[in-house]
Amino acid sequence: MRTLSFSEMLGRLLRPQNQSRAARTVEVFGWLILIEGPMFLLFPNFVASMLHLPPLAEQGPSYFRLVGVLVGGLGMLYVVSGRLNAEGFVFASLLDRPLVPPLMAVLWYFGIVPGPLALAFAVQDFASFLWTLHAWRSESRAQ
Repeated sequence: MRTLSFSEMLGRLLRPQNQSRAARTVEVFGWLILIEGPMFLLFPNFVASMLHLPPLAEQGPSYFRLVGVLVGGLGMLYVVSGRLNAEGFVFASLLDRPLVPPLMAVLWYFGIVPGPLALAFAVQDFASFLWTLHAWRSESRAQ
């Protein structure tokens, strides 16, 4: 198996080939969080108000911006992996995303993350996990 050149990979990124349904769900989830990242980065106070959080304290907007950078980067990984039909990444996301709700519950319980923010991340990740799992199973049965 030969390694593709950078331009060949870029071509596959721009025009996905033989993308599985499961990879497509990962890509769509990636677009969702890729959009959220810049929202956290550019409009931290607006995002906080949309999540019904109290006004952000002195350093709050800075922390929201940091989250935006991290979420945006993660979104890019999901989009690229989905478009390139990276089966290993799709599988890894099926291991990772169901961990988000219990982790968010722990962070909320200890007062580290506000409830609305924890709930938003938990619901989003778990719903997308179920969608990818359904697509993965459907494709497995079809083979």
